[in-house]
Amino acid sequence: MSSKVISVEKAVALIPDDAHVAISSSSALGCPNSTMRAIGEAFEAKGHPRNLDLFLPIAAGDMYGVDGIDNVAKPGLISRVICGSYPSGPSSRPSPKIWQMIGNDEVPAYNVPSGILFDMIRNAAGKRAGVLTKVGLDTFMDPRRHGGKMNKAAKEDIVKIVEFGGEEWMHFPNIYPDVAIIRGTTADEKGNISMEHEGGYLGTLDVALAARNNGGFVIAQVKRVTTPGSIPPQQVYIPSTLVDFVVVDPDQWQTTETPYDPAISGEVRRPFSSFPPVEFGTDKIIARRAAMELMMDDAVNLGFGISALVPQILIEEGLEEAVTWVIEQGAVGGVPLDGFAFGCAANAQAIIPSPTQFTYFQSGGEDCGLLSFMEVDNDGSVNVSRLAAKPHVTAGVGGFVDITSHGKKLVFSGYFTAAGLKLDVTDGRLTILNEGKFPKFVEEVQHVTFSGRRSKTLGQDITYVTERCVIKLTPDGLVVTEIAPGIDVERDVLGQAKARLTVSPDLKEMDARLFKPEPMNLTPPDRTTPRFRSTAGG
Repeated sequence: MSSKVISVEKAVALIPDDAHVAISSSSALGCPNSTMRAIGEAFEAKGHPRNLDLFLPIAAGDMYGVDGIDNVAKPGLISRVICGSYPSGPSSRPSPKIWQMIGNDEVPAYNVPSGILFDMIRNAAGKRAGVLTKVGLDTFMDPRRHGGKMNKAAKEDIVKIVEFGGEEWMHFPNIYPDVAIIRGTTADEKGNISMEHEGGYLGTLDVALAARNNGGFVIAQVKRVTTPGSIPPQQVYIPSTLVDFVVVDPDQWQTTETPYDPAISGEVRRPFSSFPPVEFGTDKIIARRAAMELMMDDAVNLGFGISALVPQILIEEGLEEAVTWVIEQGAVGGVPLDGFAFGCAANAQAIIPSPTQFTYFQSGGEDCGLLSFMEVDNDGSVNVSRLAAKPHVTAGVGGFVDITSHGKKLVFSGYFTAAGLKLDVTDGRLTILNEGKFPKFVEEVQHVTFSGRRSKTLGQDITYVTERCVIKLTPDGLVVTEIAPGIDVERDVLGQAKARLTVSPDLKEMDARLFKPEPMNLTPPDRTTPRFRSTAGG
């Protein structure tokens, strides 16, 4: 038996020009950095491989563009890029290279919901007829809006509206990868791969299947190699039949800033006391109010931003196991982490493949989703995917559309205005010291990531939580239902919004405990009646 282990330089030299390359990664988690770095170095040195068509169901590289996709963000090296999300740092730092290329129209770029991209990979593996889905109808993904196109260079249509069974669907034709690049922890010399130090399985199996079933080949990056038969068969996640070449990076980190944390890979349990409390301030007030929307034993999806603070809020309240967190990278239960480790969880009950988790989300399997917003408009639509004035400030859609398209209950959190907003919380009252320059409740959002129009037809339960008020989406529009102590509804809410807001006749003051630093003694309500789920295709 010959070993499948080769040098990374030899592996990337096998990638042909003009290849469709699928990469399994998730931002800073599971990124095959050394392989992607080697592709960029080979192009710089020899001019090959070139004109690669990249397909990344989630993302590759941290939020600042360190490593990952920025290694291959070179004119001539990539001919098109389709990603669920992209690296995106704050506006105070230089844009990642890939965003510079997108903004300069140097490469056709598309942003497609991650769950749909996984569906495309699975259908390509099975040689089926592409993806039929209602996920993303009436959002930026709908071809009647943007069709997922991110710049003028993206001229080709990758989605169309079709009628099937008397209903309207979006159809995504398959993309067949010539090369798959995946990552694991250990490989034996035959090419069996295990994932024992990984924070998630992501889409490694599906990406490998799609390439191998369509005449392509698979490069697996791992941390270490062992002899055949050393990995127990139930621990082999990618079998040798799906792996052509193994490259070894002994310095492979678990995430961008984490060399190795056994709590992330479920090998130990981290004490809840080790999670630092959230500093008191307006971020905490918003996160606390979002937490009040939860019920005991809810299965809850968690998005990036202020919502990511809610797990620590519950820990402070002694409610660390009141709900079960479910995140798109595959962790079920435990405590989702934030910052560079976002997408990982400590103390998870289970870790399942991302494509399976997205199937759960796409039909509204979770009880509640806690997410963020950049803009909200008259229809209740939400934009988190793009701002025309500063396109580099957002990482794109990720799993947001998959999670929100059929979610039964969604809570969007954020500040009421942006740019220059200064607040003070003293003696349980909120004071606006300096109002933000830009309203975030607008007449029409720049990019529809969540469709309020469609939400009303589906009967979703939608809440928007801000530092100064709580707003509900009703059949008649946006209604202010709660106001912060110290805030004047006419001056500070209606007067600072461009969207049409009405005030509930039952307007009440937000819970006073939110605005004080001590624990709130939260008690999520129990379920007193069974939850009946709709079976409508919606």
